[in-house]
Amino acid sequence: MLTTLIRIFKYGIQSFWRNGWLSTATIVIMVTALLVVGNLIIFNIGVNNAVESIRSKIDISVYFKDEVGEKSILSTQKILEEQTEVAGVEYISKDKALSDFKERHKDDPTINQAIQELDENPLAASLNIKAKDPKDFSKIVDFINSNKTWQSDISKISYTETQVIIDRLTSIFDSVQTIGWTVTIFLMITAILVTFNTISLAIYSNREEIGIMRLVGASNYFIRGPYLITGVIYGLIAGLISFLIIWLYIWLNSSTTEFYTLSQLLLELGIPKYFHANFFKVLGYQLIFGVILGIASSAIAISRYLKI
Repeated sequence: MLTTLIRIFKYGIQSFWRNGWLSTATIVIMVTALLVVGNLIIFNIGVNNAVESIRSKIDISVYFKDEVGEKSILSTQKILEEQTEVAGVEYISKDKALSDFKERHKDDPTINQAIQELDENPLAASLNIKAKDPKDFSKIVDFINSNKTWQSDISKISYTETQVIIDRLTSIFDSVQTIGWTVTIFLMITAILVTFNTISLAIYSNREEIGIMRLVGASNYFIRGPYLITGVIYGLIAGLISFLIIWLYIWLNSSTTEFYTLSQLLLELGIPKYFHANFFKVLGYQLIFGVILGIASSAIAISRYLKI
């Protein structure tokens, strides 16, 4: 059994070297496909980081009338925090709201003077609500509006302005994901077809040798095995090369200032940090994707052109 496996691996490697130019062309196409796949995955992670960063800053504010006491507002806060869609609720008192306002405009003498001339604090107490998913903000607002007791206490809900940002953010994120996966699937299919054609040509060029092997009673897996091994070799080499190119690309653009704009974009998306923290994970993904491409292509070619 071991001897048979060694021979299968040997013939698979021989088939790879025997079709040198075809093998090179196939690996180039697979590397291209895997580069796009790898970059799309990493870019998608970067976009996710950026989106999550923006999402964490999005909230809706519920402003209360002046006559509503702090105890009532804190009671409302507790009820909201119990909702499954809510990630957190922060209470902003009138005094804190004024303090924050002064801090934001401390360099504006006109505003500072206007505040000093006021007899009382014009700002309202509020609750800043963050959702686990921006899509859930509408549910949270509906829940607030459904409580008739709260309606008499609330003066305003800043949801209309926030909704525009949420809708745009969600739309962009969904579009990027859709386009990315569409391109990925297209290139994966292209790589499979190219590898399929290469394995098919290898089977055709070895048809006489395959015929002799059949005559001497070689088993099915002994005849088919080398072509699967060839597909695996294609995938491993393509996966390794694509990973090295991605690693070099990220390293160059995150360690130099020659391409400042691109370097800044990579850093802001958190891609270098993620890549270095998941170095072997990304390598594993590239190798696995490559092997899957190679095996799938070989299996399709064998099932069609090597019927035993």
